[in-house]
Amino acid sequence: MAKEDRIAQCKNAEEASTVRNRRVLKCTEKTQGPAVVSSRQITSNKKSTEVDDDDEDGDDDGEHSSNGTSNDAQSNRGTPPHGQKHSKGHLLLVVALSISTRFYKIMEPPHVCWDETHFGKMGSYYINRTFFFDVHPPLGKMLIGLAGYMTGYNGTFPFIKPGDRYEQTSYWGMRGFCASLGSCLPVFAYLTVLELSQSQSAALITALLLVFDTGCITISQYILLDPILMFFIMGAVLSMVKFNLQRYRPFSTPWWLWLVLTGVNLAGALGVKFVGLFVILLVGVNTARDLWRLLGDLRLSLMDIGKHLLARVFGLILLPLFLYVTVFAIHFVVLNKSGPGDGFFSSAFQSRLHGNNLHNASMPEYLAYGSSITVKNLRIAGGYLHSHWHLYPEGVGAKQQQVTAYLHKDYNNLWQVHRPEGDSQAHSGASDLVHHGDYIRLEHKETSRNLHSHLHEAPLTKKHFQVTGYGINGTGDPNDIWQVEVCGGRKGDLVKVLRSKVRLLHRATGCVLYSSGKTLPKWGWEQVEVTCSPYLKETPNSQWNIEDHINPQLPNISLSVLKPHFLEILLESHIVMIRGNSGLKPKDTEMNSKPWHWPINYQGLKFSGVNDTEYRVYLLGNPVVWWLNLFSLGLYIVMVAGACLALQRNIPLDHKRTEQCWVLLDGGGLLLLGWFLHYAPFYTMGRILYYHHYFPAMLFNTMLTGITLDTLLQSADLLFRSLCSHWLLRGGQVVLVFSILYSFYLFHPLSYGMRGPLAHEPTSTMAGLRWMESWEF
Repeated sequence: MAKEDRIAQCKNAEEASTVRNRRVLKCTEKTQGPAVVSSRQITSNKKSTEVDDDDEDGDDDGEHSSNGTSNDAQSNRGTPPHGQKHSKGHLLLVVALSISTRFYKIMEPPHVCWDETHFGKMGSYYINRTFFFDVHPPLGKMLIGLAGYMTGYNGTFPFIKPGDRYEQTSYWGMRGFCASLGSCLPVFAYLTVLELSQSQSAALITALLLVFDTGCITISQYILLDPILMFFIMGAVLSMVKFNLQRYRPFSTPWWLWLVLTGVNLAGALGVKFVGLFVILLVGVNTARDLWRLLGDLRLSLMDIGKHLLARVFGLILLPLFLYVTVFAIHFVVLNKSGPGDGFFSSAFQSRLHGNNLHNASMPEYLAYGSSITVKNLRIAGGYLHSHWHLYPEGVGAKQQQVTAYLHKDYNNLWQVHRPEGDSQAHSGASDLVHHGDYIRLEHKETSRNLHSHLHEAPLTKKHFQVTGYGINGTGDPNDIWQVEVCGGRKGDLVKVLRSKVRLLHRATGCVLYSSGKTLPKWGWEQVEVTCSPYLKETPNSQWNIEDHINPQLPNISLSVLKPHFLEILLESHIVMIRGNSGLKPKDTEMNSKPWHWPINYQGLKFSGVNDTEYRVYLLGNPVVWWLNLFSLGLYIVMVAGACLALQRNIPLDHKRTEQCWVLLDGGGLLLLGWFLHYAPFYTMGRILYYHHYFPAMLFNTMLTGITLDTLLQSADLLFRSLCSHWLLRGGQVVLVFSILYSFYLFHPLSYGMRGPLAHEPTSTMAGLRWMESWEF
């Protein structure tokens, strides 16, 4: 069928039969990008743009293959998009600009900046094979460590605090690796927008907005997880769009390639941070829509649909899951030495770490009086029962010795098991073992004070009772007596080291020893609150196990039989990460950024330096770029509303205008959904939030800006004559590019470093550029 006939038939969709068949007509020029075709077919199907079974004009153009692919579509699958002959030159320009802006002054400043103190240190842990704990999955840190190792870094720099000078440390490889991935972001955005809009100008606008955004430059130049995360997110989006373009070549090599690459990038995004779930959700929505379209094509048999479903299950579920689990398997194999993260995990988990006191250790199997022990809470990251010489401050219960839960190995975790004072029973041999239901007194090894509770309220959990250290050299009072209860045990059962879940019931008040999981203020050294709970329900917070057990009078057994399996440690590590993430609360000196701050560029982050004598780097987006993005969000809503109205009312539109409407609806709609999924969830999070959390959403917003502004400028001929609209289009593009470049010229010191007076001082080089009082550069 001729091109004009197809377009005419689309415009008269209301006349098509809605009963006799459900075959969807492809209403597009042969040069039209398939990414736009798909949604148009869906919408046309909804508007009953269908072809009668008796009117087989569409089949006259070519027989349909068994997978629903027309030979007509297949014959044109190699047709280049409009303007592709210029795309290679534009792409090379974007690559060159992106690399040059990200690698310029990559070695400055030559000291630790912001979160480099965390992620640089974690890269060192991988090089040294030392186990640690972090709230994020391991892939990003593994890649940082690998980059450092491959470029000569030996893993010895301590990364203690921001401002520490690198001196002779080879840190350029880790920064260069992050900058390399950050350089890919404008390139991926350019290619994505080009495929969605088939417009070189829209793609170039998008790329320039990202290339010259000071925020994207800054966050790409340091040893951070963010450029790695955004690389995988953008890689997943680009691969998804490319896969959509192959819809008329199902099961071909390019079709499989882009499907597999989408899955690989999804695994990468989730393997760096859990916010990778947002791009997984975006791809899931796109896939569900794609499968729904296939289900409505009656040319496909149920067998064909089943093949499509299984292929997507393999590429987008099983493959990413396999790669994600493989990352953790490598993580556990590499980090096989005891380190600072041991205390966050269970005793059984720790027994697999070389150098840990539980690795291939032997100790008495059953708890006995006279033993020195450590007691670990079974709540994930619950910590060890701990005390120290410091007292509770005035106004916080009784001014007695603090008892807390501490996440790390420490001598102050040791307690000695004694009989209650006045217990005159003479026992020896096996009868010296502690049984279910026995009463004990726990004396702190370092301070010789007894574990004690009374009716004073706990520091943070006000409905619980305070737990303290009390007495002198083990001499106390009746409030020091605790009854041992083996969970699920019966009278006479012994307490097994590591394996028995134990509760300690306070004899005087009837409450149970409890780790609340709440972090104490600075007077409590930010350790975890321990209370005595009057609520006796069994929970991990009130359950403990005996970890270290020292008693020369008892025979030892090997603990090697207690090592957990891979799936057990995989599950435990995820529980620890999730709980650790939710437990990240702002400290007294930290300002908790609000999600509504981010789109308006309300406040940035100090990456380096705080005064006029230091080299200062400030993470803040280019104001022109970010405020243009914010304006484009509102503009897009208005424009897409107009496009929907025109299409719904079947207002006569020329082909160019129709294509612009569908680009806004399909391409723009996908990007708006991506922005929403990467931004809105932060409003529901209770953890501390930072400005840099918005950058993945900002990428989608910028791509949407490119499409929206380009469509607006291309629509100038709606109001003006051809020559006038042409000059208006070119003039608007020039003004836009000039605004981006000039704003970058003004604000580039935020990324590349500032010295001298701060911006609020008249003599500062940045004087007059502090457009918002909340900016702190």
